[in-house]
Amino acid sequence: MPPWSAAPAGRLDEHVIDSDALRGNPLGDPHERPLEVYVPPGYDEEPERRYPSVYVIQGYTGQLPMWHNRAPWRPTFPELADRLFARGEAPPVIVVYVDAWTSVGGSQFLDSPGTGRYHTYLCEEVVSFVDARYRTLASRDHRAISGKSSGGYGAMVTPMLRPDVFGALATHAGDALFDVCYRPHFPKVARQLRDSYDGSVEAFLADFRGRIAGTRETDFALIEQYGYAAAYSADADGTVRLPFDDTGDVIPEVWERWLARDPVLMAARPDHAEALRSMRAIWIDAGTRDEYHLDFGAVAFRRAVEAAGVADDDVHFELFDAGHRAIEYRYPLALAWLAERLTP
Repeated sequence: MPPWSAAPAGRLDEHVIDSDALRGNPLGDPHERPLEVYVPPGYDEEPERRYPSVYVIQGYTGQLPMWHNRAPWRPTFPELADRLFARGEAPPVIVVYVDAWTSVGGSQFLDSPGTGRYHTYLCEEVVSFVDARYRTLASRDHRAISGKSSGGYGAMVTPMLRPDVFGALATHAGDALFDVCYRPHFPKVARQLRDSYDGSVEAFLADFRGRIAGTRETDFALIEQYGYAAAYSADADGTVRLPFDDTGDVIPEVWERWLARDPVLMAARPDHAEALRSMRAIWIDAGTRDEYHLDFGAVAFRRAVEAAGVADDDVHFELFDAGHRAIEYRYPLALAWLAERLTP
């Protein structure tokens, strides 16, 4: 693999969306967002042909330009996707790269008074923007969503909440089984908050926002838990409630608000189970050495999908030998599988 990019066989278009849903969001983050849309080889030569679409969302702290960050000896995911279609290894689809970054690291792709209306932005504005400008098969039966980590979380919950928009999903090490992936971190974060900021979230935020991020060892752990709380447990007035007290023990009434967003528990509710049964394809995978134990989350979500009544033929489940990071080589596998299922 050369250490630089090559000309793609398809085309990657850059756009900016002026979002009404994100205008005036509580964090003051930009309402104009970048969007990239990839069209496969042959798109311009076949003006009558329409294509399925796959929306790709990022993990916590992800910003759209990061799709093009290059690791040594490894192609980026956009390059891997282009190679997939250039070699004819999957039916061609339109791939949409979505930005949902926030100044607390992410949105979990939910509507929240703590971060803004990112679920509405994705489902209402981004999808309609793409369908209006590209020759998509503009139907949920030909539209999928895919992501890793927090993006994998968004890929699980978005179709459960809006099965009219997305009819297939792929989750790579997505946040799930919150008692296992989130709760064990609470005592450590409570100790860091106590020792560095006298237990004050406000003091941490003022310090974090007043200097270069990442220059203190505690930065990522603290902002990550605050970012999740901003998505899962913000009050109507925007007040963000952490789910643990000064001892690291959970605050039951706040923790219940988090659990209400756990994909494993969501899948058991009748309306969400019905949404899952309507999916044309569900891909679930994770590394067996995942540092956040999201392999257990993947197993639990697979079992929840089965309990919801989804046919085995509509599900691909796999655990593979890897940790949480550097698994971008898995994304084209799911993309090809979804493309087969979405193509008429």
